[in-house]
Formats: sequence, structure tokens, C-alpha cells
Amino acid sequence: MTTDTVIKLYNTKTRRKEVFTPINADNVRMYVCGPTVYDRAHLGNARPVVVFDVLYRVLRAAFGAQQVTYVRNFTDVDDKINARAAASGRDIGEITEETIQWFLEDMGALAALEPDHMPRATQYISQMVTMIEQLIVKGHAYEAEGHVLFAVDSWKQGYGQLSGRSVDDMIAGARVEIAPYKRNPMDFVLWKPSGDDLPGWDSPWGRGRPGWHIECSAMAYELLGDTFDIHGGGNDLMFPHHENEIAQSCCANGDNSFAKTWLHNEMLQVEGKKMSKSLGNFFTVRDLLDQGVPGEVIRFVFLQTHYRKPMDWTDKKASDAEATLRKWRALTAGIEPAANAAAAVQEALADDLNTAGAITGLHKLASAGDAAGLLASARMLGLLSEEMGDWAVTAEVDLSIYEQRLAQAREAAMASKDFSQVDLLKAAYLAAGLEVRMSKAGVELVPGAGFDLAKLEVL
Repeated sequence: MTTDTVIKLYNTKTRRKEVFTPINADNVRMYVCGPTVYDRAHLGNARPVVVFDVLYRVLRAAFGAQQVTYVRNFTDVDDKINARAAASGRDIGEITEETIQWFLEDMGALAALEPDHMPRATQYISQMVTMIEQLIVKGHAYEAEGHVLFAVDSWKQGYGQLSGRSVDDMIAGARVEIAPYKRNPMDFVLWKPSGDDLPGWDSPWGRGRPGWHIECSAMAYELLGDTFDIHGGGNDLMFPHHENEIAQSCCANGDNSFAKTWLHNEMLQVEGKKMSKSLGNFFTVRDLLDQGVPGEVIRFVFLQTHYRKPMDWTDKKASDAEATLRKWRALTAGIEPAANAAAAVQEALADDLNTAGAITGLHKLASAGDAAGLLASARMLGLLSEEMGDWAVTAEVDLSIYEQRLAQAREAAMASKDFSQVDLLKAAYLAAGLEVRMSKAGVELVPGAGFDLAKLEVL
């Protein structure tokens, strides 16, 4: 990709696909909302990480690695963290530090590049206080009973544009916190008081801590400026989080400030159902990794679905992905990648991150035997890297002797009409994790999920 590549992205705010033209091609800037760090990342948490990692790679390929700045935050002050600390008796800082490390390790296992900046909310409290002060001075926020709240009625220009809902609709459809100190039910907290048992910082309004929404506005302003190119996250954040970010940032910094393009990924399901603990289908990324599902396989399954469509995680998809990656790794073993990714793959990614189309392009390259092109193209998607290949070392095992044995057994069975030996071999191969493909052309064995070479060697 080059700066001449036409990248089109679906802008949630305008509800249309637009040609992406950065504010400054020498300084392309992206902010993505990161996790609240109180527990392991579940599979749904990983989807935006992979989605925006692909976008980060595309932008770096088009504009240059040094010209792109990617910021993803950690929310390390939050009532969920406080509750976890109270329930466990552990120190809040210990919990957040441990959880951040878990997150980085688990996302690294999915081949996600680390962003250029990973700010923690607790490192930017003074910037949040300054922004809140500006909002009060400009008449967009007010103090009440130790709280500071954003006055939604004070900003008539655009509240609700991102989510496409009126304030009345938002009140009816959302869990709005009712509090006697609010002037309007939609007003949201910028600062709240903290007791001695909770984290707190000194402020003009007393000891307290920030509300959730002000964190991202302050960190984005500090690291990317008042106006930047892309803001991303899951579509569950569209309202109220992103809607509130826009309101407070535009009121503090100017009506045309903040992000120009908004991208939101759809949610994740498991075997066709919403992931939830009550359904027993809730699991973390670490759960899958510990069960032996390679991180590269998880990433591949994610990439098979366009980011704006709901993604369904199934065991079959994981099994098929593992078999495909094993074949591709065997095909590209010892091969130097081509200078550039294939044009069809680049075009798919430039078209609103059409990763499903890019995967189709990879299959075509593999079918054509273009190992160098496959390797270069797959790596643009974060696949087939040398660092991610340890899990697939068995992909290079020579299975020809086992294929020959089954072919000979089949030939003998055709003459004798006794297929018992064929059935025994097939059963053994399947038990070892091999997919058995038999046709007039011959026998092909394809390593699948859970392939165990040791089970073959005892035959």
C-alpha cells in the first residue's frame, strides 16, 4: 500500500462509507477505547483489539509506520475495580497492574501489535480536572453535592448524532441514573466524591475521582490533540460513552473538534448465542489458549467475518481455521515473502477492512501455489509470522508414508472386497487429528485441530 491507495472506511457518524483522507498524512492519529482492568479479557473484548490492529497495520502500510500514532487506553479507576478489591481484600494497584499484564500477554498471543501509547487513566487525572474546569467556565458543567455533571441541555448542536437517537429516545432506552442533584436525567458525571475507602484525588470540588467518559476525552486531547482522524471501539460503547465523549470534548475544545471518523465493530456470539455466564458459554481468551487453541487460530476466526457484522465463534470454525493455517504454513515453509501483499488482498483491506474478502484472496493464492504472495499477504493480516508459528511445527511433518499406506490398503480392499484394514487406518488417522480425504486422484491427509504426531508414530 502507498499514500495513493484509496482507503474507504464506514463512518458511524455519517452512516456512509467515505474515502479516508487524514488531516495530516505525516501524522495519522487513531484512538481506541481500551479495557477496564479488573479481570481477564473475555473473547468479546478481543474482537476490537484485532479489528483495530488490522486497521493500524493498513494505515502503517499506506502512510508509513512512523507517520501513524495509535492510542489505546487502560481504565484503571472504576467502581468494578473497587468492588473487586473489596471482595478480594487485595490492593487496587496490584489488581490493575496484574490485569494490564494479563491483557497485554493475551492480546500479544493474538498477534496484536502494541499501540504507540497505552495511557492509564490514573496518569491523567490533572488533565481531566483541567478539562472539567473549562467545561464549568463555559457553562457546560455544574457542581452539585460534591459531584460535577455535564449539562446535556447546554450543547444543542449535536448530542445524539453519533447514535442517531433523540434525547427522549435515549432516556427511554437507557439506564439513566436518577439522582436528586441532577438538573436533567441525561446529565452525566464528570467528577464524583470519594470516601476514605476509595481511590481519590484532590480537586477544586473536594477529594474524588473522575467519571468514566472524561477519561478518554482528556487522554485523547493530551496525546492526539483537539482534533484527530479516527476513534474506534465496540458498538456497545456508541451510547452513552462515545456520545458523551463527543459532547464534552466539543464543548471544551470547539464544536468541530475531536474525531473525524468513527468506527464501531459488532458484537460476538458463541455457537449462535450471545455470550453470557448464565448460558455457560462465557470464556476468556486465556481459557482458549490454555485449552490449546492457538492465538493465530483465534485471530483467523475473527478475520473471517467483517467487523461490522456479528461474529459467531464456533468450535468448527476454530477447527477449520487450524487446518487451513497448518496447510498454509506447510506451503510457505522456508519461503521468502513477496515484496508486497497481493493486489486483491490490499484492495479488500482498503475497502472498509474487508478481512473476509482478504481471507478469500489468501485461499486463492494458496490454491495457485503462490507461496511467496500468500506469505506477504497473510502477514499484512497478522498471520503466518515467524513469531506465531511455534504451535504449528507439526505442519511440516511428512505424511506421505501414511497416505501411501492407506492408498495401498484401499487398493487391496478393492480387489478383496474386505475394507476392514482401510477402516482401521482411517479410524487411527482420525483419532490422531488428521482429516482423511480419499478420491480417484489418491489419498490426502490434512492435519486438523488437535493433530498428535505421536498417535501416528505408534502405528
